[in-house]
Amino acid sequence: MTPTRIRVLVALAAIAAALGWGALTLVEGQSGRVIPVPWLSAATMWVLTVALFIWAVLSRPRLQRAEGAKPMPPLVAARTAALAMAASRVGALVGGFYLGLAMGAFGRRVSEAGSETLLSAAAAALGSLALVVVALWLEKLCRLPLDGDQDPGSGPGTVAPKPRTEPGGIGARIGSSS
Repeated sequence: MTPTRIRVLVALAAIAAALGWGALTLVEGQSGRVIPVPWLSAATMWVLTVALFIWAVLSRPRLQRAEGAKPMPPLVAARTAALAMAASRVGALVGGFYLGLAMGAFGRRVSEAGSETLLSAAAAALGSLALVVVALWLEKLCRLPLDGDQDPGSGPGTVAPKPRTEPGGIGARIGSSS
């Protein structure tokens, strides 16, 4: 997996913002009403952000192999990295959409419905931005050191041990095809 690029997240957010602004403009043009954004959407984004932050804080010593911490199994670390990558992309998309709604509602803030939509959409967009920041931090924690930086026994001149194959295992079946 390659690390998440910020420009990809910005592009996703820009596309979603255009869709959000367009949806608000279209609905207002057709019905004369502003799209209502419930406060639950903002609360949901903040709850997801806090949950991912807690997972990152609890996983950090295990991922960094701190003294006295039980190392995280590689499969769990890979799933954690995949979760972080997915969270950053979803946060960018959702945040962009709500930012587009907030931008569209900015001109309608004089009405009560426009003001409510502006505030709740902005809160959801900020929660999504916080989710992206936490997800990028967690993804950074999951990165493997380059050139064996943390393992003194592995360097450019050392040879990695050969994997063991058990009799009857998959390595034995591949090597003994006749």
